[in-house]
Amino acid sequence: MQITEIKKIGRGDRYSIFIDGVFDGTLEAEILVKHKLKTGDEIDEEQWRQIKLENGKLSAFSRAVGYIEKSLKTQKQLQTYLKEKGFLQESIDDAVQKLKEYGYIDDKVYAENYIKTYKDKKGKIKLKFDLLSKGVAADVIEEALQEFVDEDEQYAACEKLLKKYVKNKPQDVKLKSKAYAHLFSKGFSGDIISRAIGKVFSEVEDEDWN
Repeated sequence: MQITEIKKIGRGDRYSIFIDGVFDGTLEAEILVKHKLKTGDEIDEEQWRQIKLENGKLSAFSRAVGYIEKSLKTQKQLQTYLKEKGFLQESIDDAVQKLKEYGYIDDKVYAENYIKTYKDKKGKIKLKFDLLSKGVAADVIEEALQEFVDEDEQYAACEKLLKKYVKNKPQDVKLKSKAYAHLFSKGFSGDIISRAIGKVFSEVEDEDWN
C-alpha cells in the first residue's frame, strides 16, 4: 500500500488521504505530523488501520469537546451526538471516558443543575421524566430530587404557575379542570395540584366553581 496523495481539506486541520490512488479517509494534522506521513510512503494494512483508529479517537474527542463547550451534556447525549457524526463505538467510548476523567461529563452534576434550574417551573414527575430521557440513571435522579426539591417549594411553584394560568381567563366551570390538566402536564403531583387549586380558586370572590 502506498500513500499517493495527501490533500488539505478547506481551511481546517484535516487532510484527505489517498491510498493507491483511491480516497481512504481523513486524518487530523496532529496524526499526520506524529506519524510523519507523506506522499509516496509505503504503509501496511495493519499500520494504516491503527493510524485511522487513533485518528478516530482524536477526532471524536475534539468534536466532543466542541459539543460540550456550549452547555453541560449527559453521557447519553454525548454518545448519541458522536454516533450521529459517524464515529466508531470504540472512538466514542474513548472520548466519553476521557471527558468523564477530566470531570466534563458527570450525570450527577447535570441532574443537580437541571433540577435547580427548572424546579420552579416543573414538578418532580416532569423533572424525573426529562432527566430519564436524557439518559440519567433513575437512582441518580432520585438522589438529586431528594436533595434539592422539597414539598413546600413544589407547592409554591405550582401555586405560582396556577395563578399565572388562570389570570385573565374566562372564569367558567371548565377552568378548574383545564387548570388541573395544565399543572399535571408540568409534572406536579395530584395532591399538590388539588391543594393549589383549592386555595387559588377560593380566593376568587363571588364565583361559583361547582
